[in-house]
Amino acid sequence: MRIARLIAAGMLIGLCASALTAAEASGSPFDFKFELGLGTDSVPVDPTLNVGDTGYGETATYQKLAFQPDVAIGKFGLGLDLTVRFNMDLGSGGNGIDIYEPDWIPEKAGKNLFELYLPKIAYVRWGQKGDPLYAKLGSFEDGTLGNGFIMGNYSNTRFLPETRIFGAALDVDGKLFNFPMVGLETFVGNLARFDVFGARAYVRPLSFTEMPLFKELQVGASFAADREPLIYDGDDTNDAGADMVSVFGVDTRLPIIANPIVLMAAFGDVAFQNGGRWGSALGVGGKLLSFMPYTAQLRLLGSGFIPTYFDATYDVFRANKYNAIQGDAGSDAALGWLARLGFSLLGDLIAFSVTADGPFAPAPAASTVISDYSHVRGVFTIGEGLLAGFSLDALYEKYYLGMDRSVLEDLVSPENAVIGAKINYATGPAVLSLLYSLRYDNGEFIVTSSLMSSIRF
Repeated sequence: MRIARLIAAGMLIGLCASALTAAEASGSPFDFKFELGLGTDSVPVDPTLNVGDTGYGETATYQKLAFQPDVAIGKFGLGLDLTVRFNMDLGSGGNGIDIYEPDWIPEKAGKNLFELYLPKIAYVRWGQKGDPLYAKLGSFEDGTLGNGFIMGNYSNTRFLPETRIFGAALDVDGKLFNFPMVGLETFVGNLARFDVFGARAYVRPLSFTEMPLFKELQVGASFAADREPLIYDGDDTNDAGADMVSVFGVDTRLPIIANPIVLMAAFGDVAFQNGGRWGSALGVGGKLLSFMPYTAQLRLLGSGFIPTYFDATYDVFRANKYNAIQGDAGSDAALGWLARLGFSLLGDLIAFSVTADGPFAPAPAASTVISDYSHVRGVFTIGEGLLAGFSLDALYEKYYLGMDRSVLEDLVSPENAVIGAKINYATGPAVLSLLYSLRYDNGEFIVTSSLMSSIRF
């Protein structure tokens, strides 16, 4: 019976894909992409999660069937990640098809209903960041409030492909209602736990004037927090006694130059963290010649303050940052810096950017505070169509530069780094994808890789 149901489900998926492909070929505005992949996956099972006689060992190898439709209609987009892991035992006395139950039963996975089922929606989106109305549910790589001094490019995808986290963002600009004087940005990293969250309200006090640049002046106030700062430190009992991390601040942003040769805006921030820590920044950013994004920033940071506390790899370094802000802050202050430079060519088919920041002063002897060291982040993208079917997304982010060796030696060491890459090769409707990630955690390297073949319609 279970085999018959699986065959029937496969036929239904095929019929739907055929119908939608025909609609696309006929010139319908319904922009539809469908992927169906088949591969293998090694599933580690925590024995403490087994309920009753599940039959799972500590490690088992399962086939993986991934149903990943991606639909876009105008500003609306929807992506699903309905992965089924199973084993087939059709021999004498076999059980037929053995579905990996922790993927579908909360009690077997040790999760609540929302933690298990919300991540099966890869994303639901309306508009893009910067539009008068932007709403998104699901996976994020770019959670940002204001200038990014408190929260910048926060990502809830650091544990993919093993774990998908479901977040939410909603931005509403008063321009949507012909009232450009006010606006609001909101963000939640994980709706199931509501751990990392933040909001920014802003005004354009000169929006009623006819001055082209000054009418876009923004003045905002932001708040962001983490209710469970030790959730990923490997010991769930530690999080019960952890205090909430909170950061609040004010900011401003003013366009200065806007033409095809130079795009420039000036911005400033003042923010406050736990224990009376404070930091401030002044800078400029924009694009040169329409293809070179840049940022230059000068910072004055109070003792122990961590700028962009909620950043792209925050989920990996939560415990490090939390430990760095324990106790009262000192009275000292130091100058810091940030610089970003990149390029985007051939209609974004190839793009690269490097962001580096740190203090001007050398780190104190034997310091383990993350903000006492420089940090670098590099992103490189090759879009499909440039190299005969190949495409690439790569990330390299490194903390604690110069902690144990010279900065250059540390730069090429994977210790305290997050490294990720996704390589695709497409030929016709067939796509072969290799995903690789490496991160350093509690003295050991955690490597995750997977190989997936899929069909796109």
